[in-house]
Amino acid sequence: MMGIQKDRVKFNVGGRVFETTSTTVANAGRNSMFGAMFDDNWSLLTDQNSTTEEHFIDRNPDCFAVLLDLLRTGEIHIPQNIPEKLLYREALFYGLLDHVRSAKWGHFDGNRLGLSKSVQGHAPGDGTAIRAGPDGGCCVAHGSMLHVYDWMLDEHPPLNLDYQRVNDVGWVDSDNIVIGVSERLGRGDGGMGLFSSHNGELRYKFQVCHENQVKSYTAGALSFSSDYKIFSSCKGRSNEYGVGVWDQVTGKMIDFFYEPIGWSLGDADRVQWLEGSNCLLVATMFPRKDNCYISLLDFREKKMVWCWSDVGAPLAVDEKRVRDAIAMEDNNSICVVNEFEDLGFMDLRSGGAATSIRWSSRSRLMKGKMPEEPCYPKLALHGGQLFSSMNDCISVFCGPEWVLTSRLRRSYGGSICDFSIGGDRLFALHSEENVFDIWETPTPPII
Repeated sequence: MMGIQKDRVKFNVGGRVFETTSTTVANAGRNSMFGAMFDDNWSLLTDQNSTTEEHFIDRNPDCFAVLLDLLRTGEIHIPQNIPEKLLYREALFYGLLDHVRSAKWGHFDGNRLGLSKSVQGHAPGDGTAIRAGPDGGCCVAHGSMLHVYDWMLDEHPPLNLDYQRVNDVGWVDSDNIVIGVSERLGRGDGGMGLFSSHNGELRYKFQVCHENQVKSYTAGALSFSSDYKIFSSCKGRSNEYGVGVWDQVTGKMIDFFYEPIGWSLGDADRVQWLEGSNCLLVATMFPRKDNCYISLLDFREKKMVWCWSDVGAPLAVDEKRVRDAIAMEDNNSICVVNEFEDLGFMDLRSGGAATSIRWSSRSRLMKGKMPEEPCYPKLALHGGQLFSSMNDCISVFCGPEWVLTSRLRRSYGGSICDFSIGGDRLFALHSEENVFDIWETPTPPII
């Protein structure tokens, strides 16, 4: 680093003196606590009235020793006598959490994921959805309750949505979450809200306005774009369907796409913003509807630019109904999955047609008893790898042909009803025991 002084500096932490160099401390970065203690050339700012060259910090010295070694080597080794959560809280004080996380977890790789921890849920009912946070935390929806966990897996105060069912949750950042709920009959209190993930405070509500009137609606699946827009499928009180767009910074409604005649947009199971094509994938799957509807919406031209439905399509003997769908922009395709975990692929460069799915059977390796309450498979794409949940395991597919390369599985908890990837972690929510698992990639061994 240019301009960094090589002077040695001393810290007195809880009565223990540590000596290091400003070069080492500079590895903490300007956003850390140390950034405020040093000048632009990373020379320690000292008190002219001080009689000592040491800078006193009234914190845990054992944890400081571990964090200082992390700044020196980029590696972290936690002694058995230091509780991990204590170290994490000390790292939070110094502004070094990102350093700890990157040193603790290796680069996310689905084929190397290991079960790190399981957390028993605290709600009386089964979990319905789990969403990974950007910093490695998560939130779990149980009916009208939402339980939020930070990346240390400490639970924040739960959010009680007053008997309004949570349909989807999305993380704006580590401090704010958007929650979409159903309208209660005759109450006019559905829709979406931005909440603090720390204390559950409602920051503001996202309204649907038409002809200068605020409309009541049920918010369904959510998606976010890099330019701070929020997309949500919407169902009006009189069964009007469409997709709304809001500015997540101001909460103001930007646009609305009404459902075309003969098509299904509202109550969608998945919406996904595609950055490359500036389009929104909207998918409504069986059994929510008798038929499956998948479309791409272009909000600039206010039209549907790609669509597919199985209406009138002949089904195979095993009835390959689409249960989930995800767009893969790098491959110009949409991947779908059926109840047998067969993967299907549709080419986005061609017009949607019922015969355009190329099915690839993957599930015949699955053996064992089917669960009493089946959980429909879900898809996720992360780091060039494709993930699919089925029963009590998650399959990982890689390569241009999406070859099955590994399975994540453990016996406790029953079927997986939902899973999510974020903050270099994979979270899997089990339906029967109200428990969720955390999978992490271990760091490579030191050679």
